[in-house]
Amino acid sequence: MTAAAIEKEIYWHRDLPPATAEIMGEHTLEAVSVRVPGTIAHRDELWARCHKDLLARADARLKQEIDRLGGHYAHVLDEAIEPRHDDVSGEAWLHGRFTYVLLGQKTGQVREEGASLAARAR
Repeated sequence: MTAAAIEKEIYWHRDLPPATAEIMGEHTLEAVSVRVPGTIAHRDELWARCHKDLLARADARLKQEIDRLGGHYAHVLDEAIEPRHDDVSGEAWLHGRFTYVLLGQKTGQVREEGASLAARAR
């Protein structure tokens, strides 16, 4: 296992968390993207920009929830993304709802992985 694999906290859909992780519970998180002018011109570019921002914000929120709930990993199982629009301001954005499983490590697992990495580095 590499140092990058140990540091990874969020696993999306088919990307599986460590097999040794223990399920702590299923949760839902909501996030919104940056607001952009709701014009018809450049619609694909605006969607891509909002989608990228939404996923970055969801990633940050997931990391906060992992820490807050005392877990080590989050495995996102499902997501629902919907466009939103404010007619008064003329702005559009994306709203996402993400269902994830919070996972923890077995007691002593961190020390075992660290010792294994140290042995490989020698």
